Amino acid sequence: MKLTQKFQQAIEEELKRQLTRLDEAHTQLYYEMMTYHMGWTGEGAGPKATGKRLRPLMLLLTTAAVGGDYQSALPGAAAIELIHNFSLLHDDIQDNSPTRRGRATAWTIWGVPQAINTGDGMFVLANMALNDLAKTQPAETVLESGRIFQNACLNLTRGQHLDIDYETREQVDVGDYWKMITGKTATLISASMEIGALCGGADADLRLAYRDFGHYLGLAFQVQDDILGIWGDEAVTGKSVASDLIERKKSLPVLFGLEKQGEFAKRWTTGSVRRKEDISELAMLLEREGARHKAQEAADQMTDLALNALRQADPQGEAGMLLYALAERLLNREA
Repeated sequence: MKLTQKFQQAIEEELKRQLTRLDEAHTQLYYEMMTYHMGWTGEGAGPKATGKRLRPLMLLLTTAAVGGDYQSALPGAAAIELIHNFSLLHDDIQDNSPTRRGRATAWTIWGVPQAINTGDGMFVLANMALNDLAKTQPAETVLESGRIFQNACLNLTRGQHLDIDYETREQVDVGDYWKMITGKTATLISASMEIGALCGGADADLRLAYRDFGHYLGLAFQVQDDILGIWGDEAVTGKSVASDLIERKKSLPVLFGLEKQGEFAKRWTTGSVRRKEDISELAMLLEREGARHKAQEAADQMTDLALNALRQADPQGEAGMLLYALAERLLNREA
C-alpha cells in the first residue's frame, strides 16, 4: 500500500473513532447527520462525498517528513479535518448552498437549526480529538498544539466574517482580499503543517518553515481557485465558470478589474449579471484589462514563496517526496 493510501485509511479510521462518541441509541439522528456530512452514509456516499482530506494528509506527511511517528499525530489530523467540516456545515447555511460535493447539504435535509447544531457538535469533537494527543505526545506539545489550533479557529471565523461582510460592502480593495483569504483558506493549512511538524518533534525554526509553506500554499491555492472560477474548464474543475460572477463574488481578478476603473468596472457597478452573454462579456473585459494576468502573477508569487519555504524545511524520506508532489499538484492546477 502506498504511503498516502496508508495515511488516508488511518485518517478515516481516526475520524470514525472520534465520531463514535455520538453513536448511541438516543443520538442516532445526530450521529447520522454527522456521518452524512462526512460522506460516509446516505445517497451518494463514497470518496467523492468525503472530499480529499488534504489538510490531515499534509499534517501526517509533515510529521513523518521531520522524522516523527505519524500514528502519534492522528488525533491532531482528525481535529483539523473536523474543524474544516464544522466550517463547511456553517458555510453551507450562510451561503444558502443547496449542494456540496454533488449531493444535498445537511441543512436542506434536516433544516437549519439541526445543521447549525451539527456544526457546533463537530467543533466540540474537533477539540476533544485534539485533546487525545495527550495519549501520544508530551504535555508541552499538546499545549502548544492547542494554542496553534485555537488561533487557527479564530482566524477561520474572522475570514468567514470578512467574506460575508464583503458581499454587501461597496468598497473592498486588494488588501482586504488578502486579509479575508488568510483567515478563510490559509490559516487551517498553515496550522496543519505546524502541528504536524510539532508532533514530529521539529524545532521552532523548522516549524516556522512548515507554517510559512502552509500559509503561502493556502494563498496561492485560493488565488488559483479565483482564476479557475472565471476562466476554468468546467469539465476539469467541476465548477460553473458563471457562478462567481453571477454571485458578484469579490475575487482577486474582480478586484483588480475594479481598481482599473475601466469598462469592466462600469459594467459591474451598473448592470445585473444573469445571462450567459453577460458572463462572457465580463470575463472578456477582465482579461482585456489585465486582471487575469495580474491575478496569475499574484498566484505565481505566492507559489514561489510556498515552494521556497518547503525547500527551507527540507522534508525527508518518502513523506518528504510526497509533500513536494502534493504541493506541485495543488499549485499547478490547469485552467
